[in-house]
Amino acid sequence: MFSWIINNDTPRISIFKLIIVLLMVNGTMLAQENTNKRAEWFTDSRFGMFIHWGIYSGAEGIWKGEKIRHDNNYAEWIYYRNRIEKQEYIKLLDRFNWDEINPEEWVLLAKKAGMKYVTLTAKHHDGFALWDSQVSDYDLGNHTVPKRDIVKELAEACTKHDMKLGLYYSHWVDWEHPYGWDHSKEIYGLTEENFNTYWQEKVMPQMRELLTNYGKISLIWFDMWMHHSKTVVKKDQLLQLKGLIRELQPECLVNSRLGLSIEEDTDIDYKTLRDNHLGESKENFPWQTPATVAHSWGFNASETQWKSTSTLLQSIVGNVSLNGNMMLNIGPRANGEVPHEIEQRLEEIGQWLSINGNSIYGAQAFDLSKDMHDWGNITCKKLKNGKTLVFLHVTNWPLHQQLPVTGIKSKPKKIYLLADRQKASLDFRFNNVVTTIDLPEKQPDDYISTIVLEFDNYPDTDANLVAKSTYGGYSLSLNNLSEPAPDHPIIKAQRKGTIPSHIKVKKSSDFQWRIYVEKPMSVYADVSYSSQSKQNKGAITIKAANVEISEKIRFTGSVVGEPNLDWHIDSFNSHRIGVLDFPKPGYYDIMLNIVPYTNKPVDFQWLWLSEL
Repeated sequence: MFSWIINNDTPRISIFKLIIVLLMVNGTMLAQENTNKRAEWFTDSRFGMFIHWGIYSGAEGIWKGEKIRHDNNYAEWIYYRNRIEKQEYIKLLDRFNWDEINPEEWVLLAKKAGMKYVTLTAKHHDGFALWDSQVSDYDLGNHTVPKRDIVKELAEACTKHDMKLGLYYSHWVDWEHPYGWDHSKEIYGLTEENFNTYWQEKVMPQMRELLTNYGKISLIWFDMWMHHSKTVVKKDQLLQLKGLIRELQPECLVNSRLGLSIEEDTDIDYKTLRDNHLGESKENFPWQTPATVAHSWGFNASETQWKSTSTLLQSIVGNVSLNGNMMLNIGPRANGEVPHEIEQRLEEIGQWLSINGNSIYGAQAFDLSKDMHDWGNITCKKLKNGKTLVFLHVTNWPLHQQLPVTGIKSKPKKIYLLADRQKASLDFRFNNVVTTIDLPEKQPDDYISTIVLEFDNYPDTDANLVAKSTYGGYSLSLNNLSEPAPDHPIIKAQRKGTIPSHIKVKKSSDFQWRIYVEKPMSVYADVSYSSQSKQNKGAITIKAANVEISEKIRFTGSVVGEPNLDWHIDSFNSHRIGVLDFPKPGYYDIMLNIVPYTNKPVDFQWLWLSEL
């Protein structure tokens, strides 16, 4: 134990560093699978800062009294959207307070937030370079007195504070160069020869500057959000650019928005998802979400869509639980100031990470599916000495202080709260594939509380189960079937969710789930469906434990989704089919058969089993 060196005055971040040191002594972490040597730091880091800052920061999303001409309110697109003349756009630099702008403050904020790398928009789509470029006069060096080089200043701050540096470079879109791509060229045209002139005159030499003059660059973040085959960019050009990076900075990471997918080119280091698009399933390669605290990337004075700290933390945890990273954007103002809402949330995230960071840094996906449990997400950490730590991130602290964990077939050696410096053991009961943990009445964290399960080896799992709900039942849905139902595609929720997600059953069909019951018990079986047949014919049958219960399909009618809007929709109603008896503990297969009445499909939603 090490509690003797910790007191109330010890900074939380220092405590976390100590935990990491002790962890490394007891067994170093294994790298995420399908991660090349270059990217190991990336999957260990998990959390970084994106900085959208440039001339557009001076406009703040408003040009001559008019807001940006697009509902997405991306303020960094105002040059293109509002059709601003180049010379007028450059004059926005007059609004910058250069005496106050200090990139080191951004790095210090990243440090406070628990971030491990920083990525700056060295050149965004407007084509303006935030360094003293010798390639073009469209850069800070030619438009500031005294001359400023923000890339250099940020690079020095990153070195000083042990922060990895990444640079964003817009290689495909460039609104300034006559032969760079902007979307207007869909109308006016751009030849491949002219685009290559831009590529060789500006892209390649500017990238050489960035890779040569600013020390170690840990990643280059490109922003071509579609495959090269759908653009004017040629694969040979992308390979030329990647080759330059490999020549000058062999350890520098390259993302898939270069325009080459990781499936097409195994030398791509990680996949970049769409903006603010979170992971949906486990991926066995490095990937990252670029995300905003608000909505716009560049500072927008009209911004109102601020995400809460809870939302951001759940997004970070959710991504890590699927082997992904999060790069969170700040969008400073023209004086370098970070909006209060962003700074506040980053500080709160940093406080959470100072206690719970061991479940994020170096952690990776566990073998159970993302939505298996209704209380939160799971990450894990494999150690080279064979031991494994499994982290339960509980966003919904059970009121009855019982946390059911389904799917782990190995008994934990110990369970404790990550926030507990003493690692006091929590009582638990292990039953074959269900671990029930006794929790304290008060959750240790207001956002997400983390519980640690220690194992001597990597635990065996059974992911093909429906987890026991914290509400005392089993939710058998379209997403946790034992076998997929390819003949019944899931129809997504519609009409703002008033029509729930469902499948349309047109003929006699069977569906199956598997559960584990810890003790002899009887359960109610309720089914939610919509039927517009007024005949009250057809049948729903449930079979389990050699018992069969059945009921005729009933007419469910319609319901008003919203008043006075002609919002009349088919109603999905819950129907109690009967009682199922499970005579002893063990695995049970639950079979559901739906036989619709002739030519009258049944829209099936879910089956719920709850203990009597």
